[in-house]
Amino acid sequence: MEVKSTAKGVRVSPKKVRRVVDLVRGKGADEALAVLNFMPSPIARTVSRVVKSAVASAENNYQMTPSELKITRAYVDEGTRMKRVRFAGRGRVSPILKRSCHITVVVEEI
Repeated sequence: MEVKSTAKGVRVSPKKVRRVVDLVRGKGADEALAVLNFMPSPIARTVSRVVKSAVASAENNYQMTPSELKITRAYVDEGTRMKRVRFAGRGRVSPILKRSCHITVVVEEI
């Protein structure tokens, strides 16, 4: 049985989060959390919270053992973009896109 956990509206660019998520996809839940704890990236903390949430949901709602869980799918979708402007010389403006993303982690018992 698959258990899914999602973090929506994370204020980080999806491109940056995908680099972290690619490292934990296909690993066991314990191994993925160990990898994320020792990563210097601040994004790893957010991804580890989503993994912990999926593990806790599987343990509490479906009585699965956390040591036997594996991350079968992990993906990052693009969220909403906040559009801002930066003022330039000669009365012009240039656009700024502040991106956000949705992180989804799916765990399954081996």
